[in-house]
Amino acid sequence: METPLSPLDFARRARRLYAGREAVVDGSHRFTYREFFERCDRWSAALQKIGVKPGDRVATIAPNTHAHLEAFYAVPQIGAVIVPVNFRLTAADFAYILKHSGACVVCVHADYLDAVDSIRNQVPGVEHFIALSGRKAGWIDYETTLASATPDFTPAEVVETEMIALNYTSGTTANPKGVMVTHRNTGFNIMGHLMHTRITAADRYLWVLPMFHANGWCFVWTITAVGGKHVCIPKADPKVIFETIIREGITLLCAAPTVLISIANAPEELRKQAPRGVRVFTAGAPPAAATIERVEGELGWEITHVYGLTEVSPIVTVSEPRPEHAQLDARARAIIKARQGVEYLANAEVRVVDDYGNEVAQDGATMGEIIIRGNAVMKGYYNDPEATAKAIRNGWFHSGDAAVVHLDGYIEIRDRWKDIIISGGENISSIEVEGVLLRHPAVQEAAVVGLSHEKWGETPQAFIVLKPGTETTPEALREFCRDNLAHFKVPHGFEFITELPKTATGKIQKYVLRGGRANMAKQ
Repeated sequence: METPLSPLDFARRARRLYAGREAVVDGSHRFTYREFFERCDRWSAALQKIGVKPGDRVATIAPNTHAHLEAFYAVPQIGAVIVPVNFRLTAADFAYILKHSGACVVCVHADYLDAVDSIRNQVPGVEHFIALSGRKAGWIDYETTLASATPDFTPAEVVETEMIALNYTSGTTANPKGVMVTHRNTGFNIMGHLMHTRITAADRYLWVLPMFHANGWCFVWTITAVGGKHVCIPKADPKVIFETIIREGITLLCAAPTVLISIANAPEELRKQAPRGVRVFTAGAPPAAATIERVEGELGWEITHVYGLTEVSPIVTVSEPRPEHAQLDARARAIIKARQGVEYLANAEVRVVDDYGNEVAQDGATMGEIIIRGNAVMKGYYNDPEATAKAIRNGWFHSGDAAVVHLDGYIEIRDRWKDIIISGGENISSIEVEGVLLRHPAVQEAAVVGLSHEKWGETPQAFIVLKPGTETTPEALREFCRDNLAHFKVPHGFEFITELPKTATGKIQKYVLRGGRANMAKQ
C-alpha cells in the first residue's frame, strides 16, 4: 500500500496531534493549530468558491505574516499551486512573474497593493486580486472573506509528482526562471530537516528567512509537521529579532550569512540580553568561518550550515557535526562548519566532478562542479525546456558551484564558477579572500570580485563595509591579507562603501559591483 508523499500528509498528522498547541504568533494574533487550520480550510473553501481548480496558480506577494503562512496549506490542499513572489521586486517584475506563471489569483500584503494595482492592466490572466491586509477599491478583503466562509472545501487528490509550488529564481542577469517543485520534492526536504536538525514540538521558530525564498527552505511545513510554533516578524531587523527572541523564547531560526553578520553586530545591550542555546541554520551563500566563530562564541548560539538551491527544493547537504569535532578549538570547528558538508539522508546524491564527469580527488584542493540527482531535484523550469535541458544533463542537475572535497568527504564551495577570479593563470576563490578579510577587527562585510586587467587578465578587488566606530586603511588591509594569503590572492584595490548590494535573500550581487567599478580595473 502506498500513499503520496506530501507536506499535506504531515499537516494531517499535526491536525490530529497538536490541535490545542499554539501554532502561530504574529504581532497581536495568536492561533492554536485548531484555529490555524480552520482559517486555512476557510480560505481553501473561499478559493474554490471563486473558481480556483486543481493546477491553477495562486500567487502571494507578502512578508512573513500568518496570512502568508496560511496560503502554503490552503492553496495546495485544493490541488492548486502556490507561487510565492519576492516582494522586494519591482512592479514590472511582478507583472512578468504573474504572466509567466499563469496566476489566476494574486494575494497581496498592504505594502504592495499600490505596486500591483499599477500593473493590473498588464496581467489580464489574473481574475481575482486579494488584499491580505489593508484595503483598496476593487480588491477582495482577505479577513472579511475568511469570516464569511465555511471551512467546508473539497480536498484534491494529491499526486506526489505534481507541483505544490512554483518558485522563481532571483533573475539577477535575466528574467527569473520558474522552478517546478513537487509534493515529493518538499516531502523529502522536510524529512531531511527532521532527521538532521533535531526539531521538535518544543521549538519556537522565528521567521527571519523570507517565506517566499524556496518556500522558506520548506520550514513553512517542517515546523508544523512536529507541532512547533511559528513566530512571524515582517523583516529581518536585528532589534526586532533580538526583542522577539527574548519575548517569545525563540529556540530556532534560519538566516543567510549577511543576516548573521547584522545579528553579530547588533548593539551590545541587545546581544547581552539574548538567551544562549538558540539554534541557527544558515545557507543561501557560503558563510565565513569568522562569522560562525563570532556568533557561537559571543552569543552562545549553535550554527548549522546547510547547502542547496531553489532547484533542489532547496537543501541537499549539511555540515554535520561529528564527535571528533568537539575536540577541536573554536576556530577549527568554525572552519569545518563553514563547509557545505555531506548529503542529507535520502534527499539526493551529491558529487563534485571535473569537466569529464569524473569525481575529483578528496584532497581539499582539486576543484570541480557540484552536481546533484535524486528526490530533491526539481521537475524542471516551467515553460522553459531549453533552460531545463541545460541544467539537467545525463540525469544530473548541474549547480554551477565550484567546490573541493576534503579527506573526510565534506564538500566545500570555493566559488560560483562565474565568480572565480583567474589572475595570471591562477585561480583565486573570492570566498577565501572574503573569509580572511572578515577576520579583520574593523571589517563588518566584504565582497571580492574580479575586474579585467590588461596584464593579468583579472585582478581581485575588495569592497569593504566597516563596523560602526572603526577605521582602517587600504594599506592596512593589504598587509593583513598578505599575512594570511598567498600574495597573488591579495586584492589589488580596496574600496570602502556603506552597504553591499544584495538580493532579497541576502546574497551579495557581485555583478553590480563588477559593473559599477569596471573603470577601476587599470588602477
